[in-house]
Amino acid sequence: MTAACPACVVGLPPADTQPEQFAVQLSVPSLRCAACIATIEGHLNGLRGVAAARVNLSLKRVQIATHHSAADMTRALDEIGFEAFPLDPKALAGETDPEGRDLLLRMGVAGFAMMNVMLLSVAVWSGASGATRDLFHLISAAISLPAVLYAARPFMVHAWQALRAGRLNMDVPISLAIVLAAGMSLYEALHSGAHAYFDAALSLTFFLLIGRYLEHRTKSAARSAARELAALEEHRAQRKTGTRVETVDVAELAIGDTVLVGAGVRVPVDGTLRAQAAFTDRSFLTGESEPVQHSAGADLCAGEINLGAPFEVTVTAIGADTRLRRIAGLVELAENARNTYTSLADRAARLYAPAVHVLAAVTFAGWMLANGDLRNALNIAIAVLIITCPCALGLAVPAVSTAAISRLYRMGFLVKSGTALERLAGVRTMLFDKTGTLTAPGFAFDASDLSAAQAAVAKALAQHSAHPRAHALAQHLSGVSPAELSNVQEHPGAGMSAEWEGQPVALGRAAWLGQHGDHLILSIAGTTIPLPARERILPGARDLAPALSAAHIEAQVISGDAEDKTAALAREVGVRRWRSTVTPEEKAQIVRDIAQREAVCMVGDGINDTAALAHATVSIAPGSALDATRNAADIVMIGETLADLPKLVRIARQTVTLSKQNFAIAIAYNVIAVPVAMAGFATPLLAALAMSASSITVLLNAMRVRL
Repeated sequence: MTAACPACVVGLPPADTQPEQFAVQLSVPSLRCAACIATIEGHLNGLRGVAAARVNLSLKRVQIATHHSAADMTRALDEIGFEAFPLDPKALAGETDPEGRDLLLRMGVAGFAMMNVMLLSVAVWSGASGATRDLFHLISAAISLPAVLYAARPFMVHAWQALRAGRLNMDVPISLAIVLAAGMSLYEALHSGAHAYFDAALSLTFFLLIGRYLEHRTKSAARSAARELAALEEHRAQRKTGTRVETVDVAELAIGDTVLVGAGVRVPVDGTLRAQAAFTDRSFLTGESEPVQHSAGADLCAGEINLGAPFEVTVTAIGADTRLRRIAGLVELAENARNTYTSLADRAARLYAPAVHVLAAVTFAGWMLANGDLRNALNIAIAVLIITCPCALGLAVPAVSTAAISRLYRMGFLVKSGTALERLAGVRTMLFDKTGTLTAPGFAFDASDLSAAQAAVAKALAQHSAHPRAHALAQHLSGVSPAELSNVQEHPGAGMSAEWEGQPVALGRAAWLGQHGDHLILSIAGTTIPLPARERILPGARDLAPALSAAHIEAQVISGDAEDKTAALAREVGVRRWRSTVTPEEKAQIVRDIAQREAVCMVGDGINDTAALAHATVSIAPGSALDATRNAADIVMIGETLADLPKLVRIARQTVTLSKQNFAIAIAYNVIAVPVAMAGFATPLLAALAMSASSITVLLNAMRVRL
């Protein structure tokens, strides 16, 4: 089959036709730097039929405004050495963060109102009395009440939901303290009282919103991996009926239909191969980049990529019944189960919330019995509620987590889950995928071993091939200008042949070119040059096992690759326990079994690892992984080196230690302040100041994680 240049593949749309805005979205895992952005955008924007192309480095995606198919754009990127995977824009819609913006706006309103009310309070503290004092109190009420009703709504909604369910959470005492402080202050303002506590209600709301926003920030990067897996599905297929071929939605297919799968296209359904042979990339199942050759009657799965000539498939499963969708179901089930993890703050709230209400009730009842003054008893009870308001507890974990996440980001780790570090601190087993996690594809020869002409021919042939080894070779020769070839032909499962300056040239498997071995061979006019491939062990991989062992964590390798390759890699990196030829479902089950006994961490990069990542106690993925894999993981490694992974564990354990210290600070503060408030020596205003002091202390302690 003759390969075409990307511009020819893309074709020419009518001049008066405007492409749909960003109609094609591609995942490009190998995106790494500004140079990649310039290369991709420059290449795509230079193609006829492309209106605009935009690269998002953080999401490793390319958005393209064009009428042409995702397969066309994928081939265009393949030509310049970037492996790309089509995504469904509809499945990825709605990735905004309205909750974060809402919390930030509420925090801004509370902070602005608090500062203005405190300015008015200065006049009252300075000795204003009579009508002047009452006027300042009423102005404070006009500012505070709308601000409190708006800014404190998240706490009140969650408190009401808890009460309706017959339980208590941290938001119940928070809401009660805010409502009583604002309500009692309004009563005092309307009855010429000497004291009003609007600033106390606002400061409570402001500090608590800080904690809530910090907690949200640690979760804001998380997106559903199950949704990303669904986005990798093909939603259109070529159905063949007799000699007629029509493009239809996958949902319109039926069991027994015949589907034509073009070169470079993902298989849209599970089915049985009708052709005599086929050559596919099924790395999403095995995690290995080595293509698989199939014979007639072989079972193919939705998501495999056709690396050879077009072939036909008889449909055996569609949509929710495909293996890809079943893996997505495993991921979604695991995500939902992992969301039930109870954080340190939530466990503290179960004990703390009832105690706060009991103390306030005892205080109110005691003062009513002592002097029968309802107004005084209520003021003292409110002071107790404010002084015991769990601001410090609310800040204890998110403040430490945010400081730790900031430090880890500078080290090359993106923490996406608010409780990931808590879970990682307790891990005792760490499972590693092999290919893409501990190793990366490479070549055992130096480019200087080839002459300039040989390197140019090899580069040209490699660029025309869809084989992963050819892609790796093309990248290895990235500084070489490709030769001009003619009569380029692809031989499925074997290699590429062409003519160069009137001489036959070829690049392919050793057996196809009459040689022994399983490596690539370059043939020029009958002269063969071996191009042995190897797996490159990533930096830091050899030091992982002893470093993790020192932290009382056992490292294991779990791979879909062959037994000999897995065993060799395990020996080289010093790992004693390993498993090979493991399917995605088996990986998920292995992780689930270990997680029932002890905390387990899974580190993987492939779609075949996604379910296992989601079932692990905590999971880590390299930044080069696909979107679905990165979104299933709690932590993403931005850099290539694994050397800092043990440091990640140490910081996670330090985070838990500092969080517990913050709880101790909050408890110590309450032990001192609560008796003072219950004895009537603290007004609600003084209680708010004491609460603020404890919150600031907790924040300062949290910053120690940066040291």
